[in-house]
Amino acid sequence: MKALYIIALATVLLGSCRKRLDDFLFNNDNSISEYKLDNYEGKTTLEVGSEYAIADSMIHFITYPIVSEGETLTISAIYVGDLSQIASDTVILYCHGTADHNDFYWPRQKLYANLGGKHRFGVLMVDYAGYGLSEGKPTEANMYESVNGGLKWLKDNGLTNDRLIQFGFSLGTASTCEVAGNPASFYMTPSKIILEAPFASSEVMIQDAGLLALPGSYFVNVKIDNAEEIKKVTVPLLWIHGEADSFLSIHTHGEIVYNNYNGPSKTAVRVPGGDHEDTPYIMGYSNYLNALLNFIEN
Repeated sequence: MKALYIIALATVLLGSCRKRLDDFLFNNDNSISEYKLDNYEGKTTLEVGSEYAIADSMIHFITYPIVSEGETLTISAIYVGDLSQIASDTVILYCHGTADHNDFYWPRQKLYANLGGKHRFGVLMVDYAGYGLSEGKPTEANMYESVNGGLKWLKDNGLTNDRLIQFGFSLGTASTCEVAGNPASFYMTPSKIILEAPFASSEVMIQDAGLLALPGSYFVNVKIDNAEEIKKVTVPLLWIHGEADSFLSIHTHGEIVYNNYNGPSKTAVRVPGGDHEDTPYIMGYSNYLNALLNFIEN
């Protein structure tokens, strides 16, 4: 979803009716019947080589229930790692971006499963309600509940807060900031958080894209405000952002979030030439993974 597309769309809407743009913020695809992973033929966020391959025995398709407005929904997720070791491993909960479903982000999950050596960390990736095989409709509340259900699943399998790293990319930074900033509302609290290409707020996103003198509430129901939520976060932060991000500007989004953080320690990785989705590739996968590993271990 590029900025020019939103500008054109907003112009059309202003000339017709006050239709909501929430469906464009949640750019989901729930038309699939199974996850294809390495056999997926659609577009993916990155391409990674065979050195990042994951053994079938380490790939686990899991489901768990959440309750949305009194209705029970089944959420689908993918765990990479040894299920019997969750009670002792450090686990990365990866909250993906706005596009499609888990297959689109599978190359990223493979990268993180190779962080510091193959399967040194467990990695859970969740499809929010309405994404992929997850039931329901994508909404802000359902996104948070989908992630909270994943936290419950990890906790039920023996994970403790001190071994949980939460990683949000793009849209997924909202869930990460929400969980870390409001620990009493969620089953677990991460020991550290990673934000890659975060957005400041849905308000800023609309203003940046549309360049319109109208409040974001004119277009969207969501009230995501990472720039405010990050002020409540009390665990260490790693921020990664491409300096050439054409979707979420590093200046009006990422730097605002980073500067508003008041926690114990923060690390910034600005990626020259990096756009929205390609920062790992632009950095070089080994450099990218080393930056993540240094943050997690120190």
